[in-house]
Amino acid sequence: MPYLECMVQDMPLRKIAEQLNIHISTAFYWRHKILMSLMREPMDSLKGIVEADELYILESNKGKNQVKKLGSRKARKRGGVSQFRGISREQVCILFAADRKVGVIAQMAGFGRVNSVEIEGVIGEYLKDATCFCTDAGKSFITYAKDNGIEHHVLNASKGERVKGIYHIQHINAYHSRFRKWFAKFQGVATKYINHYLE
Repeated sequence: MPYLECMVQDMPLRKIAEQLNIHISTAFYWRHKILMSLMREPMDSLKGIVEADELYILESNKGKNQVKKLGSRKARKRGGVSQFRGISREQVCILFAADRKVGVIAQMAGFGRVNSVEIEGVIGEYLKDATCFCTDAGKSFITYAKDNGIEHHVLNASKGERVKGIYHIQHINAYHSRFRKWFAKFQGVATKYINHYLE
């Protein structure tokens, strides 16, 4: 319980370890045990109008001392930036989908721009009860919807299209915003653990 109280207060691992007189590696493993225990049972499906969008964050090999062996890039310090402009393979794609009730799916899809195969892998099985699909103008979403015969409503923000009657992606964008704010508290999460935090 004292550890849970520290988590609720958004304490960093080092401070938790000091306060509870445990090793920092113990604090790390306890955090992940708690996150794993909180993972929800997978839902059956998303229903009705489903909004989907992707979020990109920098890949992190936090905890690995030999990053150079993983690729050509140099190790980044906290708050670093990609060596490439725009979306690149240095970024992790997290795919979010939500219906208008309580259903939310969030999972790492891959590296770089998401493609229709990755979309299918993350949310395909949950769209059997969806009546339509609302996304931005990303080509992969358009391709996915067309290939699967899903009614698709595209919101092109670059053209000022944010709402088309009952069709929008404002719920999923608000979820993105809340997730970014919450995720930032952990001061960097290794990519291999991202799905623990998404559940």
